[in-house]
Parts: sequence; structure tokens; C-alpha cells
Amino acid sequence: MNTSGVQILLFFAFLTIASLCVEAYDPAPLQDFCIAVDDTEAAVFVNGKICKDPKSVTADDFYYAGGLNESRQVTNPLGSKITLVYDEILSGLNTQGVAIARLDFDLEGLNPPHLHPRGAEIFLVLEGTLYAGLINSNPVDPNGKNPFFAKILNAGDIFVFPRGMIHFQYNIGKTKAVAIAAFNSQNPGVMTIAKSIFGSEPSVPPHILAKAFQLGDDDDKLVEHLQSLTWTGNVN
Repeated sequence: MNTSGVQILLFFAFLTIASLCVEAYDPAPLQDFCIAVDDTEAAVFVNGKICKDPKSVTADDFYYAGGLNESRQVTNPLGSKITLVYDEILSGLNTQGVAIARLDFDLEGLNPPHLHPRGAEIFLVLEGTLYAGLINSNPVDPNGKNPFFAKILNAGDIFVFPRGMIHFQYNIGKTKAVAIAAFNSQNPGVMTIAKSIFGSEPSVPPHILAKAFQLGDDDDKLVEHLQSLTWTGNVN
């Protein structure tokens, strides 16, 4: 086989491998829009939620008067509040693969370590100063440490949190802080690490968690204490 033939084969091999590596997040829309509706008698099924009949769609289906420009009162112990606009809130987001959130931080407010199983996040600080970080997946070396990336973010700064990576934001400034987060999923989901591990129902057997955290043989009581706490979220 001549050189050009080898190059053509290599090109098509590369295309094949690349296509296998492509990972879709939300299913691609099969029509211009698909408005979510709970009435199954007046709907058809497609990817995402059940769709409203296009003939009955109005401008309000694409509209959310949520006042995301207004500050939110923070009442939980974490000192942060997240107002998430996703397909359950704004039905016009169905099948579009996007969502948005406003984050309010009190002084020393924390959006605790968490991950989004179904979407990547782009994070924009509007007011204040936040310390943001993310933890990479496990290294090849089982004894190696997971890489940790962190930056101090001021108003106008942007940080990206890849899908499925543990990350957090903490207010280190002298004022309250506000940020906007956008996701490439209509329902990115959230798993808060501490709440998920110690606040599950039913509880994970304490000896399992004690061993996972490499605690001593007599530290089941410590795990039981953590499981007895009230674990609260911060997403509304």
C-alpha cells in the first residue's frame, strides 16, 4: 500500500476513535423545542420530559420571572443559598441541555464540596471574593494524591468545574458574595459529599465508612455521631 493509502486509513481510524470518545450530555433535541407538561393526555413522548403540544405553546413557557437580580436570604448553617433554574422550574429548558443558577454567600459562606453528575459548570463571580477549588479524579498510582486546583476569584472572574469533579466555593471576602453558574444540562443534579455520605437514608453501616476513611477500629462511634447530625442542603 502506498503512502497516501496509509494516510487515508490512518485518517479514517482517527475519525472512528474520535467518534467513540465523543460523550453527549443531554440527548440532542429532536425538534425546535419541547415544552414540559404534566398532562399525559395532551402530550407525546420524546427525550427529556413529556412535551406540550406545540400548538398550545406560549411565550410564558420560555419565561422565568424569578428575580435572579435580587439577593436571597441565607438561613442555613452553610451560609450559602443556590437558586437553580432548571427544567422543573422553567419548562422551556426541556431538551435544550442548559440550566442556570444564582449563588448567594454570606460572610464565610460555603458551597460545600459537591459534584454534578450530569453536567459541567461555568462559574462567574458578580460580587465579592470567593476561594474556589476542584479535585481531580484518582491518579493511576494508587498511592498518589488527587490533584487539587484552586483560585481566588473576584468580581468578573470565571472558573470552570468539569462534569463529575468534586468542587466548592468559599467566601473569603469582607462582604457578601454573589455568583452565577451555568450548566450544560437541563438537570445537572448535585451530590453534596458530606451530606450524601453521612446523611443517607438508610444510613451506610458505620464500619463501612470507618474503614473507607481509614479510621481506627473503635471509631464507629465517630461515624455514628456524624450520621446523627442534621445534614442540610443549600439548593432551592
